[in-house]
Amino acid sequence: MIVSGDWLTRAETQAVFAMLDNAGHKVYAVGGCVRNALMGVAVSDVDMSTDATPDQVISIAKSAGLKPIPTGKDHGTITVVSGGIAHEITTFRKDVATDGRRAVVAFSKSVIDDARRRDFTMNALYADKDGKVLDPLAGLADLKARVLRFIDDPNQRIREDYLRILRFFRFHAWYGDPQAGMEPDTLAAIAAQAEGLAKISNERIGAEILKLLAATDPAPSVATMRHCGVLGQILPGGDDRALAPLVHLEATMPVPPDAMRRLAVLGGTDVADALRLSKKQTNHLALLREGLESAETSAVQAYRHGRDVALSVALLRAAVFETPVPADLDSDITRAEQAVFPITASDLMPALSGADLGRALKELESHWIASGFLASKETLLKRL
Repeated sequence: MIVSGDWLTRAETQAVFAMLDNAGHKVYAVGGCVRNALMGVAVSDVDMSTDATPDQVISIAKSAGLKPIPTGKDHGTITVVSGGIAHEITTFRKDVATDGRRAVVAFSKSVIDDARRRDFTMNALYADKDGKVLDPLAGLADLKARVLRFIDDPNQRIREDYLRILRFFRFHAWYGDPQAGMEPDTLAAIAAQAEGLAKISNERIGAEILKLLAATDPAPSVATMRHCGVLGQILPGGDDRALAPLVHLEATMPVPPDAMRRLAVLGGTDVADALRLSKKQTNHLALLREGLESAETSAVQAYRHGRDVALSVALLRAAVFETPVPADLDSDITRAEQAVFPITASDLMPALSGADLGRALKELESHWIASGFLASKETLLKRL
């Protein structure tokens, strides 16, 4: 099996291969870049694996005129910048001890050792500088079948890092075959150890959930998370019943997937804390949830918060309340977001000032909105 693509053949990446190869070391592209290239999915980052130690990688990179950065030296990872492109290079490793959150590792000279400490078979695929694929754990067959499978014993893999539970569902949403389902033994292992997610930081959990929800259709994965007790563990009070209808509505509009919109439809209590959302994410989520429960029309939502929020709120309402999306939604949103309130403070001064001025402006704006943004300046001023 041969894999190719600009991410592999470009001179910058070939220079990184060459620096280690010329020094007598094994070096492979590994993981996501190989997996995505084989699936015809865009490759963003290039991770590499080698039998050279971190100190050797640093020394070799400097000798080759490339820039090494010890981003994760204690864990075996050196970032080598070639032509402005970062390549993460990690020494072959094997686990010595794990506690469900982090692992103590030892460097190895064996690519088999390195492969066995990875999570899923489709992530344990390697490629040399010519694109020849090395498949030490039969990951190619699983990749072709779009079957997500833990390497060796799923219970052991999960106990090594409980975040792998969420990674399983995230990878299934992105790369798995939804029609094929998921392996019963794997789901049993996940259900038995779901409480281990309490050991994982809220930040890491939140990052995984948002990546999962950004998939084209995360609904089957999230439904299985609920059945396994995972959804309730990480998002107390969360309910995925409206997620599948929302995904369907998004596809029919069509609008791009939006993780925050989908998070809003799941509900739950203290979501911002449970997933340690940023301030910006927290405010956006609150806006969507408030819009869902508000009686304001889509036009008003668009006027106050913009097209994206208004469209998301309309989709959320349709999914949750099982109603059709309004036929004139797009025209209403376009009209409202372009509307400009015709009254300014100077129009009411000096007759009004301070709090009285603010109240009058707010009252007149309410009348203008109620008129469908049509009331003229003269009509509104007469109301005073």
